[in-house]
Amino acid sequence: MAFAPQDPRIPDPSDPVVQEARVDYVPTPISVTRARQHATRLIADWGHPALADDTALIVSELATNAMRHGHVPGRLFRVQLTLTKTRLRIAVSDPRSERLPRPRRPSPRDAHGRGLLIVRALADRWGVRERTVGKEIWVELDLTAPRPKTC
Repeated sequence: MAFAPQDPRIPDPSDPVVQEARVDYVPTPISVTRARQHATRLIADWGHPALADDTALIVSELATNAMRHGHVPGRLFRVQLTLTKTRLRIAVSDPRSERLPRPRRPSPRDAHGRGLLIVRALADRWGVRERTVGKEIWVELDLTAPRPKTC
């Protein structure tokens, strides 16, 4: 896993996009569930069911953060999945940019604050990109990397 500050949107001609999907969601708890389910279904349909569990967890954590911390009344958050020949890119964007996310070290008694630690542990690369309006948190999973077994 590495934090990569460069912009991963720059196309790599040797690694073309194979599949792509994006959905905008209302920032509510049911939207987090729907985003997770949609992402899991897409990854399986795209032929990578071994990535489904990690994808579900990453989307769930990032969508929850967008709902809780990136919420602006009347604005949506977006989940975008991009599959290339070598990697899956998961990006969640929201309309707030004044508070960029950073992993923190919660105490054992803290009920929250572990989401980005989980994302960081699962990602091969991840980063935060400021947008004209808001921010995007992106994660990349290599298709060739062996995935650790989850319980």
